[in-house]
Order: sequence, then structure tokens, then C-alpha cells
Amino acid sequence: MQAFLIAADSDEREVLTFVLRHAGLAVSPSGDLARILANWTELPADLIILAGGEAVEVEAQIAAVRGVTEVPLVVLVDPPAEARLLALLRGGADVVLARPVSPQLLAEYARVVLRRSGAVPAFMLPRLDLEEISLDPATRTVAVSGREPCRLTQLEFRLLYVLMTNREQVVPTEAIVERVWGYAGEGDRELVRGLVSRLRHKIEPDPDKPRFIETLSGVGYRFSLESR
Repeated sequence: MQAFLIAADSDEREVLTFVLRHAGLAVSPSGDLARILANWTELPADLIILAGGEAVEVEAQIAAVRGVTEVPLVVLVDPPAEARLLALLRGGADVVLARPVSPQLLAEYARVVLRRSGAVPAFMLPRLDLEEISLDPATRTVAVSGREPCRLTQLEFRLLYVLMTNREQVVPTEAIVERVWGYAGEGDRELVRGLVSRLRHKIEPDPDKPRFIETLSGVGYRFSLESR
């Protein structure tokens, strides 16, 4: 389970990183939210934890996050007045915790919002074995008959897992964007098309004549084992 931790204070960032990693999360700490959001399409995560400062700044940061993704967002602030707490929740925070927060409480809230969002750690996902192709979530590798196993990027893995678990069914582009990148709304077809192309080069015997991933123009994609 991948989480981004954003905290301007380096000491707080170090402590929170230790707590969250001890809870079983793969944490990427940073003090630069703008950089994380700018690279979100290529490097998404399952959870964002924002250790905020001034009220106006935190509200702006929440708005920036919600302009890019709908993944669970946990916000840590100094004890807020009720009006500020309401503003943060209405702005898009899923949970607002007042400092100081115990490690156990922070870890449990992280687990709760992830559970409610439907996110599941990759190592808990079942291995998929479909005739001549298999996908191993534990190692994020795909193996096609007659070829060496190939490691996938996080986005490639998410895309292939979505397609394989919905095999022989058309998955709309908008649904792919929501499941792979973690935000809802009109799908970016070029974004999906580029990711599909990269994945095809890793699993297809001939990427120009796809065997597994079928494009349904204007609709979406389908993973199929049927001969075409």
C-alpha cells in the first residue's frame, strides 16, 4: 500500500514516516505537495497524509489535492476550532486529526480510510493465472508462456490487474482512469492509450497486433484470451 506523506517540518516528517512504515505502509515522504501532484499520473498512491500548517495554506493544499485525485486524504493540524474543522472536511479532507496524535491512532485511521475506499494492499491480492499469462501482485511481475517474467510499473500493474479481473468484459476508459489513477471524471483517453501501449510492449507477442488487450474505439478496452 503506497502513501504520500507531505510535511514541511523535517522532524515531523521523519517521525510520521517511521510510524506509518511500522504500520505496514510504503511511505514516500516529501515537503513538496506541488511536485507530487504534478507527477500524479505517473506516480499515484493509495493514500495522502498531509501534516499542515496555517489554516489558509492547508485549505489551499486540500483543494489542490482534490483537483487531481479522490484518494483518501488524512490531514494533521494543530487543534482546530469547529469552524476550521468544518472547512477542512467540506474542502475534501476525509479525516482531520489534531496534534499531537498517537502513532496507534494515526495508523488506525489510515487503515480505516483505506478500507472504506476499497483499496487493498498488492501483497493481499490473489495471483492471477489465466492459461498462457499469469500476474503476480506480490512481485508485480507478469509471465507470458515462452517468455521470461517481466516486472511492471505501478500503473502498468494496476491496469493489467483491472483488465484481467474483468476478462472478456469491456472496461470503459473512464473506469480505467478511476481505478488506475485514483480520480473520477471524464477519462483522459490519451493518458490511457499511452499506458496501454507500454503494457502491450511488455506482454504482447506482437504489440502491433494485440493478442490480449483489445481496443474498442470510443468505448474502452477488453482483456481476452479468445483468438482474434
